[in-house]
Amino acid sequence: MSLLKEIGQLFGGQESQGNYQEDLLRSLLVMAWMVEARDPYTGGHLWRVSRFSRLLASELDLPDSDVARISLGGFLHDLGKVGVPDQILNKKDRLTDAEYEVIKTHPDVGWRMLAGHPLAGLAETAIRAHHEMPNGKGYPRGLAGADIPLDARIVGICDAFDAMTSTRPYRRGMPIEKALAIIEENLGGQFDRAFGERFVALGQAGALDHIVGHSDEGIPLHECMMCGPTLVLRKGQQAGDHVYCRSCTGEYVTALEAGQLVTKPTGKLGTPLDVEPEADNELIGRLVRESAHALLA
Repeated sequence: MSLLKEIGQLFGGQESQGNYQEDLLRSLLVMAWMVEARDPYTGGHLWRVSRFSRLLASELDLPDSDVARISLGGFLHDLGKVGVPDQILNKKDRLTDAEYEVIKTHPDVGWRMLAGHPLAGLAETAIRAHHEMPNGKGYPRGLAGADIPLDARIVGICDAFDAMTSTRPYRRGMPIEKALAIIEENLGGQFDRAFGERFVALGQAGALDHIVGHSDEGIPLHECMMCGPTLVLRKGQQAGDHVYCRSCTGEYVTALEAGQLVTKPTGKLGTPLDVEPEADNELIGRLVRESAHALLA
Protein backbone atom coordinates (compact mmCIF):
# COMPACT_ATOMS: atom_id res chain seq x y z
CA MET A 1 0.00 0.00 0.00
CA SER A 2 1.34 3.48 -0.91
CA LEU A 3 2.27 6.02 1.74
CA LEU A 4 -0.47 8.35 0.52
CA LYS A 5 -3.09 5.62 0.81
CA GLU A 6 -1.97 4.76 4.33
CA ILE A 7 -2.39 8.38 5.37
CA GLY A 8 -5.71 8.55 3.57
CA GLN A 9 -7.12 5.81 5.77
CA LEU A 10 -6.89 8.18 8.72
CA PHE A 11 -9.67 10.27 7.18
CA GLY A 12 -13.32 9.50 6.55
CA GLY A 13 -14.52 10.54 3.12
CA GLN A 14 -12.70 10.08 -0.19
CA GLU A 15 -12.88 13.80 -0.92
CA SER A 16 -11.39 14.80 2.44
CA GLN A 17 -8.65 12.19 2.01
CA GLY A 18 -7.70 13.58 -1.40
CA ASN A 19 -7.74 17.18 -0.21
CA TYR A 20 -5.59 16.40 2.82
CA GLN A 21 -3.07 14.45 0.79
CA GLU A 22 -2.80 17.17 -1.83
CA ASP A 23 -2.33 19.76 0.91
CA LEU A 24 0.52 17.67 2.35
CA LEU A 25 2.20 17.46 -1.04
CA ARG A 26 1.70 21.17 -1.64
CA SER A 27 3.33 22.04 1.69
CA LEU A 28 6.45 20.11 0.69
CA LEU A 29 6.72 21.74 -2.72
CA VAL A 30 6.18 25.25 -1.36
CA MET A 31 8.99 24.65 1.17
CA ALA A 32 11.31 23.53 -1.62
CA TRP A 33 10.33 26.51 -3.78
CA MET A 34 11.15 28.99 -1.04
CA VAL A 35 14.54 27.36 -0.44
CA GLU A 36 15.35 27.61 -4.15
CA ALA A 37 14.32 31.28 -4.18
CA ARG A 38 17.34 32.13 -2.01
CA ASP A 39 19.57 31.69 -5.07
CA PRO A 40 18.63 33.96 -8.00
CA TYR A 41 20.63 31.80 -10.41
CA THR A 42 18.63 28.62 -9.83
CA GLY A 43 15.25 29.88 -11.02
CA GLY A 44 13.39 26.90 -12.46
CA HIS A 45 16.03 24.36 -11.33
CA LEU A 46 13.57 22.31 -9.29
CA TRP A 47 10.99 22.29 -12.08
CA ARG A 48 13.62 21.28 -14.63
CA VAL A 49 15.09 18.46 -12.52
CA SER A 50 11.57 17.23 -11.79
CA ARG A 51 10.70 17.22 -15.51
CA PHE A 52 13.97 15.55 -16.53
CA SER A 53 13.44 12.92 -13.83
CA ARG A 54 9.89 12.26 -14.97
CA LEU A 55 11.03 11.85 -18.57
CA LEU A 56 13.82 9.45 -17.68
CA ALA A 57 11.68 7.40 -15.30
CA SER A 58 8.97 7.13 -17.97
CA GLU A 59 11.58 6.07 -20.53
CA LEU A 60 12.58 3.24 -18.17
CA ASP A 61 8.97 1.95 -18.22
CA LEU A 62 8.58 2.28 -14.46
CA PRO A 63 5.07 2.15 -12.95
CA ASP A 64 3.17 5.44 -12.90
CA SER A 65 3.43 5.62 -9.11
CA ASP A 66 7.23 5.31 -9.29
CA VAL A 67 7.40 7.96 -12.01
CA ALA A 68 5.35 10.35 -9.86
CA ARG A 69 7.46 9.68 -6.78
CA ILE A 70 10.72 10.22 -8.67
CA SER A 71 9.36 13.43 -10.18
CA LEU A 72 8.54 14.68 -6.67
CA GLY A 73 12.00 13.68 -5.50
CA GLY A 74 13.47 15.76 -8.31
CA PHE A 75 11.56 18.79 -7.05
CA LEU A 76 12.51 18.25 -3.41
CA HIS A 77 16.13 17.08 -3.72
CA ASP A 78 17.79 20.38 -2.71
CA LEU A 79 15.62 21.11 0.32
CA GLY A 80 18.68 20.97 2.59
CA LYS A 81 20.28 24.00 0.96
CA VAL A 82 18.26 26.01 3.46
CA GLY A 83 21.16 25.26 5.81
CA VAL A 84 23.86 26.68 3.50
CA PRO A 85 24.85 30.27 4.40
CA ASP A 86 24.00 32.95 1.83
CA GLN A 87 27.65 33.94 1.39
CA ILE A 88 28.39 30.43 0.14
CA LEU A 89 25.16 29.76 -1.73
CA ASN A 90 25.34 33.06 -3.65
CA LYS A 91 29.12 33.32 -4.02
CA LYS A 92 30.08 34.73 -7.42
CA ASP A 93 33.42 32.87 -7.55
CA ARG A 94 34.20 29.17 -7.37
CA LEU A 95 33.91 27.62 -3.93
CA THR A 96 36.92 26.86 -1.75
CA ASP A 97 37.40 23.34 -0.43
CA ALA A 98 36.07 24.43 2.97
CA GLU A 99 33.00 26.01 1.40
CA TYR A 100 32.37 22.90 -0.65
CA GLU A 101 32.40 20.86 2.57
CA VAL A 102 29.52 23.05 3.77
CA ILE A 103 27.62 22.45 0.52
CA LYS A 104 28.09 18.70 1.03
CA THR A 105 26.00 18.84 4.21
CA HIS A 106 22.78 19.66 2.35
CA PRO A 107 21.54 16.08 1.72
CA ASP A 108 21.58 15.24 5.43
CA VAL A 109 20.23 18.66 6.41
CA GLY A 110 17.36 18.18 3.95
CA TRP A 111 16.50 14.80 5.38
CA ARG A 112 16.58 16.02 8.99
CA MET A 113 14.35 18.90 7.97
CA LEU A 114 11.84 16.62 6.25
CA ALA A 115 11.97 13.60 8.54
CA GLY A 116 8.93 14.59 10.64
CA HIS A 117 6.67 15.26 7.65
CA PRO A 118 3.95 12.64 7.01
CA LEU A 119 5.10 12.22 3.38
CA ALA A 120 8.85 12.25 4.06
CA GLY A 121 9.23 8.72 2.74
CA LEU A 122 8.28 9.80 -0.78
CA ALA A 123 11.44 11.86 -1.19
CA GLU A 124 13.91 10.40 1.31
CA THR A 125 16.19 8.62 -1.14
CA ALA A 126 16.24 11.47 -3.68
CA ILE A 127 17.14 13.98 -0.96
CA ARG A 128 19.72 11.88 0.88
CA ALA A 129 21.51 10.17 -2.01
CA HIS A 130 21.31 12.32 -5.17
CA HIS A 131 25.05 13.13 -4.87
CA GLU A 132 26.16 9.54 -4.39
CA MET A 133 28.11 7.99 -7.31
CA PRO A 134 28.43 4.43 -8.64
CA ASN A 135 32.20 4.56 -8.02
CA GLY A 136 31.67 5.31 -4.32
CA LYS A 137 33.20 8.79 -4.52
CA GLY A 138 29.98 10.70 -3.89
CA TYR A 139 28.53 12.10 -0.69
CA PRO A 140 27.36 12.08 2.07
CA ARG A 141 27.78 8.32 2.71
CA GLY A 142 30.00 7.11 -0.14
CA LEU A 143 27.45 4.59 -1.41
CA ALA A 144 28.39 2.65 -4.54
CA GLY A 145 26.70 0.79 -7.37
CA ALA A 146 23.35 -0.80 -6.61
CA ASP A 147 23.50 0.43 -3.01
CA ILE A 148 22.42 3.81 -4.38
CA PRO A 149 18.60 3.83 -4.47
CA LEU A 150 16.80 3.96 -7.82
CA ASP A 151 15.30 7.42 -7.25
CA ALA A 152 18.67 8.92 -6.36
CA ARG A 153 20.42 7.43 -9.40
CA ILE A 154 17.85 9.05 -11.68
CA VAL A 155 17.64 12.41 -9.90
CA GLY A 156 21.44 12.58 -9.63
CA ILE A 157 21.87 12.42 -13.42
CA CYS A 158 19.15 15.02 -13.99
CA ASP A 159 20.50 17.36 -11.31
CA ALA A 160 24.03 17.24 -12.74
CA PHE A 161 22.78 17.81 -16.29
CA ASP A 162 20.77 20.85 -15.23
CA ALA A 163 23.74 22.24 -13.31
CA MET A 164 25.93 21.93 -16.40
CA THR A 165 23.41 23.52 -18.78
CA SER A 166 22.42 26.35 -16.41
CA THR A 167 24.20 29.68 -15.98
CA ARG A 168 25.97 30.46 -12.70
CA PRO A 169 27.49 33.79 -11.56
CA TYR A 170 30.96 32.62 -12.65
CA ARG A 171 30.09 30.88 -15.96
CA ARG A 172 27.50 30.50 -18.68
CA GLY A 173 25.59 27.25 -19.04
CA MET A 174 27.18 24.84 -21.50
CA PRO A 175 25.48 23.53 -24.66
CA ILE A 176 23.32 20.44 -24.33
CA GLU A 177 25.67 18.40 -26.53
CA LYS A 178 28.67 19.11 -24.29
CA ALA A 179 26.77 18.23 -21.10
CA LEU A 180 25.59 14.95 -22.66
CA ALA A 181 29.16 14.15 -23.70
CA ILE A 182 30.36 14.68 -20.12
CA ILE A 183 27.68 12.32 -18.82
CA GLU A 184 28.65 9.76 -21.46
CA GLU A 185 32.34 10.02 -20.50
CA ASN A 186 31.50 9.36 -16.84
CA LEU A 187 29.08 6.45 -17.15
CA GLY A 188 29.73 3.89 -14.45
CA GLY A 189 31.82 6.39 -12.49
CA GLN A 190 29.83 9.47 -11.59
CA PHE A 191 26.62 8.33 -13.28
CA ASP A 192 24.66 5.07 -13.38
CA ARG A 193 25.56 3.46 -16.69
CA ALA A 194 22.20 2.09 -17.79
CA PHE A 195 20.20 5.14 -16.72
CA GLY A 196 22.83 7.53 -18.07
CA GLU A 197 22.77 5.86 -21.48
CA ARG A 198 18.99 6.27 -21.67
CA PHE A 199 19.24 9.91 -20.58
CA VAL A 200 21.90 10.66 -23.22
CA ALA A 201 19.71 9.02 -25.86
CA LEU A 202 16.80 11.25 -24.81
CA GLY A 203 19.03 14.30 -25.12
CA GLN A 204 20.38 13.30 -28.53
CA ALA A 205 16.80 12.84 -29.73
CA GLY A 206 15.93 16.42 -28.67
CA ALA A 207 13.56 15.30 -25.92
CA LEU A 208 15.20 17.59 -23.34
CA ASP A 209 15.30 20.78 -25.42
CA HIS A 210 11.94 22.11 -24.24
CA ILE A 211 13.07 21.91 -20.60
CA VAL A 212 16.64 23.21 -20.73
CA GLY A 213 16.74 26.93 -19.96
CA HIS A 214 13.04 27.05 -19.01
CA SER A 215 11.27 27.69 -15.71
CA ASP A 216 7.93 26.17 -16.74
CA GLU A 217 6.38 24.48 -19.76
CA GLY A 218 6.91 26.78 -22.74
CA ILE A 219 8.42 29.59 -20.65
CA PRO A 220 12.15 30.20 -21.15
CA LEU A 221 14.21 32.10 -18.61
CA HIS A 222 14.68 35.72 -19.65
CA GLU A 223 17.92 37.67 -19.57
CA CYS A 224 18.81 40.36 -17.08
CA MET A 225 21.19 42.68 -18.93
CA MET A 226 23.53 42.66 -15.90
CA CYS A 227 23.23 39.12 -14.55
CA GLY A 228 22.15 36.77 -17.34
CA PRO A 229 19.14 34.41 -17.36
CA THR A 230 17.64 35.21 -13.95
CA LEU A 231 14.20 36.57 -14.92
CA VAL A 232 11.42 34.08 -14.24
CA LEU A 233 8.06 34.56 -15.95
CA ARG A 234 4.91 32.68 -14.97
CA LYS A 235 1.93 31.34 -16.85
CA GLY A 236 -0.78 33.95 -17.15
CA GLN A 237 1.53 36.96 -17.20
CA GLN A 238 0.59 39.64 -19.69
CA ALA A 239 2.20 42.56 -21.47
CA GLY A 240 2.82 45.41 -19.06
CA ASP A 241 3.65 43.22 -16.05
CA HIS A 242 6.80 43.98 -14.09
CA VAL A 243 9.41 41.34 -13.29
CA TYR A 244 12.60 41.71 -11.28
CA CYS A 245 16.07 40.24 -11.25
CA ARG A 246 16.56 38.80 -7.79
CA SER A 247 20.32 39.20 -8.12
CA CYS A 248 20.70 42.91 -8.94
CA THR A 249 17.00 43.89 -8.33
CA GLY A 250 16.76 45.39 -11.83
CA GLU A 251 13.19 46.08 -12.98
CA TYR A 252 11.86 44.85 -16.33
CA VAL A 253 8.51 45.23 -18.05
CA THR A 254 6.97 42.58 -20.28
CA ALA A 255 5.91 43.38 -23.83
CA LEU A 256 4.34 41.35 -26.62
CA GLU A 257 6.48 40.99 -29.75
CA ALA A 258 5.64 38.59 -32.59
CA GLY A 259 3.20 36.82 -30.30
CA GLN A 260 5.79 36.21 -27.57
CA LEU A 261 6.37 37.96 -24.25
CA VAL A 262 9.73 39.70 -24.02
CA THR A 263 11.27 41.64 -21.13
CA LYS A 264 12.63 45.16 -21.41
CA PRO A 265 14.62 47.05 -18.76
CA THR A 266 12.98 50.10 -17.22
CA GLY A 267 16.22 51.47 -15.74
CA LYS A 268 14.76 51.22 -12.24
CA LEU A 269 15.47 48.96 -9.30
CA GLY A 270 12.90 46.93 -7.40
CA THR A 271 12.04 47.49 -3.77
CA PRO A 272 12.57 44.75 -1.17
CA LEU A 273 8.86 43.95 -1.52
CA ASP A 274 9.21 43.65 -5.31
CA VAL A 275 11.94 41.01 -5.06
CA GLU A 276 10.44 39.12 -2.15
CA PRO A 277 10.12 35.44 -3.11
CA GLU A 278 6.63 34.13 -3.75
CA ALA A 279 5.85 30.52 -4.58
CA ASP A 280 4.36 29.82 -8.01
CA ASN A 281 1.17 28.26 -6.69
CA GLU A 282 -0.22 27.57 -10.16
CA LEU A 283 2.84 25.52 -11.16
CA ILE A 284 2.93 23.75 -7.80
CA GLY A 285 -0.79 22.96 -8.04
CA ARG A 286 -0.27 21.30 -11.42
CA LEU A 287 2.54 19.13 -10.09
CA VAL A 288 0.50 18.21 -7.00
CA ARG A 289 -2.52 17.15 -9.05
CA GLU A 290 -0.37 15.18 -11.48
CA SER A 291 1.55 13.38 -8.72
CA ALA A 292 -1.36 12.76 -6.35
CA HIS A 293 -3.42 11.16 -9.10
CA ALA A 294 -0.65 8.63 -9.90
CA LEU A 295 0.27 7.95 -6.28
CA LEU A 296 -3.35 7.33 -5.30
CA ALA A 297 -4.25 5.21 -8.32
